[in-house]
Amino acid sequence: MTITRIETGPRMSEAVIHGDTVYLAGQVGEGDSVTAQTQSALAEIERLLALAGSSKAHILRATIWLADMADFAEMNAVWDAWIAEVAAPTRATGEAKLATPDYKVEIIITAARA
Repeated sequence: MTITRIETGPRMSEAVIHGDTVYLAGQVGEGDSVTAQTQSALAEIERLLALAGSSKAHILRATIWLADMADFAEMNAVWDAWIAEVAAPTRATGEAKLATPDYKVEIIITAARA
């Protein structure tokens, strides 16, 4: 079976397609707030899914890491609005020390191809 890599760099690929499954690298967003970073990360997820021949309607699983679980409600407000128009995927959310102190949220997606 063919493996297709999208936006591959020396360290990682932003997306990998194997069969009809799309795996995205963890996406972080820009901005100073959890709201801004979540919106930015979700926009990048939509872009990468489109490049892979998928969409948010085909997300199977989301893993969300927050730098601080106190930001759970703020992140959920953005997530809930974004996912409202499609069937919600499975999801897990946890707290983790992210790559830099500036990152407040990181989202990892697995999706089916459309």
